[in-house]
Amino acid sequence: MGGNKDQTYPWLKSYPENVDWHAELAVRSMPDLFDTAVALYHDNPCTRFLGKAMSYGEMGDLTERVAAGLQANGLKRGDKIGLLLPNCPFFIAFYHAALKLGCVVVNFNPLYTVEELEHQVRDSETVVMVSLDLKILFDKVEALIAGETLKQAIICPFADMLPFVKGLLFKIVKRGDIASPETSSVASSLIEYESILDSGSDYTAAKIDPENDVAVLQYTGGTTGTPKGAMLTHANLTANVHQVTLWFPDAVDGKERMLAVLPFFHVFAMTGIMNYGLSRGFELVLMARFDLEDAIKLIRRTRPTILPGVPTLFNALMNHPKVTSEDLKSLRYCISGGAPLPLEIRTGFENLASCQLVEGYGLSETSPVATTNPPGGLVKENSIGQPVPQTIISIRDLEDPTREMPLGEDGEVCIFGPQVMKGYWNNEEATKSTFTGKYFRTGDVGHFDEDGFIYLVDRIKDIIICSGFNVYPRRIEDAIYEFPAVDEVTVIGVPDEYRGEAPKAFVKLKPGMTASAEELLAFLKPKLSPIEMPDHFEFRDELPKTMVGKLSKKELRGEEDAGTPAG
Repeated sequence: MGGNKDQTYPWLKSYPENVDWHAELAVRSMPDLFDTAVALYHDNPCTRFLGKAMSYGEMGDLTERVAAGLQANGLKRGDKIGLLLPNCPFFIAFYHAALKLGCVVVNFNPLYTVEELEHQVRDSETVVMVSLDLKILFDKVEALIAGETLKQAIICPFADMLPFVKGLLFKIVKRGDIASPETSSVASSLIEYESILDSGSDYTAAKIDPENDVAVLQYTGGTTGTPKGAMLTHANLTANVHQVTLWFPDAVDGKERMLAVLPFFHVFAMTGIMNYGLSRGFELVLMARFDLEDAIKLIRRTRPTILPGVPTLFNALMNHPKVTSEDLKSLRYCISGGAPLPLEIRTGFENLASCQLVEGYGLSETSPVATTNPPGGLVKENSIGQPVPQTIISIRDLEDPTREMPLGEDGEVCIFGPQVMKGYWNNEEATKSTFTGKYFRTGDVGHFDEDGFIYLVDRIKDIIICSGFNVYPRRIEDAIYEFPAVDEVTVIGVPDEYRGEAPKAFVKLKPGMTASAEELLAFLKPKLSPIEMPDHFEFRDELPKTMVGKLSKKELRGEEDAGTPAG
């Protein structure tokens, strides 16, 4: 039963009946979570990658061998182990092997430039990087070692993850894509993958203090400044897995199949796909990199039951001319996160898939899940749902974060719960400024309704100040999405001599459709106030996105600041 007996918090008035907000969350280590899954689901399929399947038992054995190899090569408690990997079985094995030793995993974005990687390696004090022998990745690792930023790396052979015949063909056909680590100028700093596996099976597992030991340094996106490493403890991560498990009680342990299209280095996929999926014995269908056509083929071939994604993924599937309801018939749960989910995308996808699209919300600093719409329960338009179990959301005054706002009024969304980070790595000042008492300040503006559903208005740093008034880009974007020809839209503030700042909309139209700025203005007139009306529309074939696939304002702001010609 839900926590309806307690009316202290507004969300408990209409909390899902099959979810207990007051549920006790066990304090566990990540190795305990992983080892329990291996024991329970030993013979079940764990991963499927480019046609090759691994069982939970096989993944458990590989992880044990990797842990022994890492320890034999001198890795010890507290050492930072970097993962510069796409979604693949190696990611899971090295991630969980490192945690067994009490090491700290540092997730790296494979699309980062060498310069961006250098900053994160230095800041995190990463001692060894795990990557692949794919040239696109190895060249970056080689540059980090040559520049004396990184001491050592473990280079895993990509072909080893493929079925035997496909692995042989890859070595022959894709020879130009494969690096030659053994002939590299930094070869002496490379640890051979084979030597990791051949080091023996015995190792000493660390004794983990779940509430204090850091498991992962999860670097923030850096859209508002230099990226910072959120220290996520073992208890943070396992609590969040437990919270998500409680929220989806109808998912069947050992039976669901989840498409892992989002990259594991991103916090949403790390918790919401990899760790949650493993803890419940799901089969994870892994995609090394997102390609829409490949994703559609995988959905048709593997028939996943759970699809976590970002709004742009569901929008792309919904608008693809060859995707039918039959293609999506296997889906039981679709979960959207990472960016606001426009109503037009949610309703359009649900009509096509006959499957509820549930929006969740969270941040790197909250492991990440903080709120979710109830699957199968009450859903409110444009709401990010209610707090997951044992999570308290407080709406605070934008000028005075110690003051709580009355119900229904906008303020900064602040979060307290067992999934909230320990703090920022080596950055006490940033840690202090981002907390008000026990609450983490998200930088997002929102409010509660009378049923305790939360509505985000926008990010504080995205707010456009027009003639002294606050204008929220998301409100403008939601209105533009209602125009039938619009596929994607991003709104930012640009300098304006009269108003100080004015909204500018970057628009991508659906294939084969047309629209003019005049038509959009006429459409928006009854929907937006004059102060919210965009001064400029720029039509583009593509809009910039992050690695996760969510629309990114960062590049557009950079272009405007630099005066780069549009288009």
